[in-house]
Amino acid sequence: MNKILFAGLFIAMSCNSAQHTDSNTSKSEVQDQGVTKEQRISYAETITQEDLKKHLYIYASDEFEGRNTGEPGQKKAVEYIKNHYQDINVPGAQGTDEYFQKVPLEINGIPSGSIAVGGNDYTLGEGIITFSTVPNQSYDIVYAGYGIETDGYSDYSNIDVKGKYILIKLGEPKDENGNYTLTGSDQPGVWSNWRETLSKRVDIATAKGAEGIIYYDDVYYSRSKNRYDHFIQADGGGNMVLKSDEEKIAYIFVNKDVATKIYPEIDSNHTAKDLQEQITLNIKSVTTDVDSENVVAIIKGKSKPEEYVYISSHLDHVGVDPSGDVFNGADDDGSGTVAMLEIAEAFKKAVADGNGPERSIVFLHVTAEEKGLYGSQYYTDNPIFPLANTVADLNIDMIGRIDPKRDGDRNYIYLIGSDKLSTDLHELSEEVNDEFMQIELDYTYNDENDPNRFYYRSDHYNFAKHNIPIIFYFNGTHEDYHKVTDTPDKINYDLLENRTRLVFHTAWEVANRPERLVVDKAPKE
Repeated sequence: MNKILFAGLFIAMSCNSAQHTDSNTSKSEVQDQGVTKEQRISYAETITQEDLKKHLYIYASDEFEGRNTGEPGQKKAVEYIKNHYQDINVPGAQGTDEYFQKVPLEINGIPSGSIAVGGNDYTLGEGIITFSTVPNQSYDIVYAGYGIETDGYSDYSNIDVKGKYILIKLGEPKDENGNYTLTGSDQPGVWSNWRETLSKRVDIATAKGAEGIIYYDDVYYSRSKNRYDHFIQADGGGNMVLKSDEEKIAYIFVNKDVATKIYPEIDSNHTAKDLQEQITLNIKSVTTDVDSENVVAIIKGKSKPEEYVYISSHLDHVGVDPSGDVFNGADDDGSGTVAMLEIAEAFKKAVADGNGPERSIVFLHVTAEEKGLYGSQYYTDNPIFPLANTVADLNIDMIGRIDPKRDGDRNYIYLIGSDKLSTDLHELSEEVNDEFMQIELDYTYNDENDPNRFYYRSDHYNFAKHNIPIIFYFNGTHEDYHKVTDTPDKINYDLLENRTRLVFHTAWEVANRPERLVVDKAPKE
């Protein structure tokens, strides 16, 4: 999982099938059009601890070198995944043998140099950070408050930012009573959380023609500083991004000390203004292309092959540390990867018996999750199958361990996002679990106020941004998260088996129900 790094229609529909059946007949048996509950369970039971363990001890071994994006270990990982689908005769999504979707990435090498602004010179890493490749010249600076523009509010009303750098800050406006203007309450909205809105602010500034952004947020600066220092200590590396032919706006992150030197009133004054200042850049950086790929396979649906149910996980991890120790990533996300391989095999067994899914199942293994959800972002920006025909994404990211907060209570899984867009999906998920698995579905991290913001930190989010219903299956973090000690011997294989079977049963239900899931909670534009 990425470390860094936004109701009533279903009721009649979901009751329809039950109204015309005997009360002793399960809903699943009716929807499966002849597949008995016992048959369905038999397919799920092909997902075993032994097979999961066999896969994971290979996939999370030192041989795979931590599966760092674009490096030899990641190439071994995608070959392993592809070979499994070939072995079980599940074709590639782009043609029988075409499993790979190339994802164009590049590394912006760690810049060095300095920036002069507000009469002061700043060496990179000392109150000011950038990972951008920037032209070395001078630009006027305009203060744009929070950098927000919505239907009812704009920080850009009285300023021209074209060709200039804008200074903006995290947060959102309040009224004279101390309530947040955009929510109309004492509770902040999305603009107060950088995970959800930094990209929105960048999009707005780009559309306005700004040349670059100076972003003031102490928390984000601290995170950027840690990453910058890590790259410096590693004697190389840089910031990986999706490659694009489009001109990219530059990002510069500053701490409070620098922000207040540029504009002393930044914390108290929210009104946009021309600062009558310039920023002068003296930066050196190098950009390197990265070769990486998603792996995509498909089992075609019988009656609704043009509707797609996705199962996703990320295939990458974070590589090898400077001393040569391997980050095996057994839980993150080796567990999700091998779960998908076994789910595919279970569906393929159903196909062999003439009981294949009505809708198509797409198995999407994405790269560069650890770098910023880039594999899934690229896929949803460049889908092989139309997003308009995508019914749901079931995303698996870390399902092999126990959260220490559970205090020994093992039979659980955290579910995130099931109710965010579709009441149908949430209720279906609950019903499937009650009927087949009886795992405790813990929604702790589904809370909008949860500070971890996990909903925004794995690959499902790039589907959710397109109003596609999602479920994120997650065991929580633990002491080995993003450490070299996340090894396959620490996986709870009985739990991995049960949780994988839950995803299988949920996918089966979504793929075979008569009606497509209703999206009844999509946010209004």
